[in-house]
Amino acid sequence: MSDPNRALTEPVAPAEAAGRDRWPGWLRILLLLALLYLFLVAVNLLEGGIKGLGEEAAQDLFAGVANPIAGLAVGILATVLVQSSSVTTSIIVGLVGSGELSVALAVPMVMGANIGTTVTNTLVSIGHVRRNAEFRRAFAAATVHDFFNVLAVIVFLPLELATGFLHKSALFLAREVSAALGGTDAAFHSPIKAAVKAGAGAVADFLAAVGLAGGWLAAVMIALGVALIFVSLFLITRNMKRLIAARAEQVLNAALERAALFAIAIGTLVTIAVQSSSITTSLLVPLCGAGILSLEAAFPVMLGANIGTTITAFLASLAADKLAGMEIALVHVLFNVIGVALVYPLPAVRRVPLRLASGLAERTVEHKMLVMAYVGGLFVLGPLLALFLFR
Repeated sequence: MSDPNRALTEPVAPAEAAGRDRWPGWLRILLLLALLYLFLVAVNLLEGGIKGLGEEAAQDLFAGVANPIAGLAVGILATVLVQSSSVTTSIIVGLVGSGELSVALAVPMVMGANIGTTVTNTLVSIGHVRRNAEFRRAFAAATVHDFFNVLAVIVFLPLELATGFLHKSALFLAREVSAALGGTDAAFHSPIKAAVKAGAGAVADFLAAVGLAGGWLAAVMIALGVALIFVSLFLITRNMKRLIAARAEQVLNAALERAALFAIAIGTLVTIAVQSSSITTSLLVPLCGAGILSLEAAFPVMLGANIGTTITAFLASLAADKLAGMEIALVHVLFNVIGVALVYPLPAVRRVPLRLASGLAERTVEHKMLVMAYVGGLFVLGPLLALFLFR
């Protein structure tokens, strides 16, 4: 009897992935790059629209939180609202620096931001919903990131509350780094992120010029972003299948699966380059949906994205020269690095998020409403309930 999860953790068969292509390779590569840019602009529009509706609400969430469970919920909700764990972390750093928030309470907020940032690639996977085989692979690729981050919180939050090992270790490292670097001015601005923001900004400026503003502008940006995600994902998937030969798929998957450190490094470096884990993981979703990457090959790249996304806040903390800010930034670094170091080397533990994501993907293909229940429960209703009970 065949394993129902096998199709999710392996690339599609060569016959399914590749066909005779009448276009020259260079032209299809240019088309693919243009489609990837359109996809990233669409994601940026979606994030900008959600941020426009929820940025003030996100800042208000932090007021009056005194319980770590409520702090975790606030981290999730704030990141969902502003669509950026970096923004959430920056707010947290500001509150800690001003003395309005303790470092101990800020730690679960940072953990919550780690969970909240995965909503983008989960929403992106819905672009494949009309094609069951693609959706099964894409949704599994999106949710394996969710499950890893949730499991990491389940393990590390109780340990942090009991021992304070994360913020104590981060404080020690912050003092050492601060002493070694002093007032080093460290900053990095991604040209890729700037190009994407320029495209999305031009669209937003056009919408504003035709008279849209406030909530209406944000709503249209969300609708346009969703529509462009659907279109670009369909075309990216179609072109990927024709561009990537079956042999290249096999080599790529074998390299990523057998050289986990290499795959993690790729995820880390790409995320540092684009300064967004959402971009990295959202790009992996259509690759998995098309069957070019297996779930097991994509997983370590996503873990690398978890590490890479901490660099922006760390560089900002160096430039700002605030010890409290550096401490929180290093909490984020330690949380993700230790999580990867403890989970990925152990096959039995590593398979847990893979199996959970695969199982959920199988069920959502059969019952599509589970998608909305999952997204709403993990990213909205669950945190709201926790906030109501523990605030």
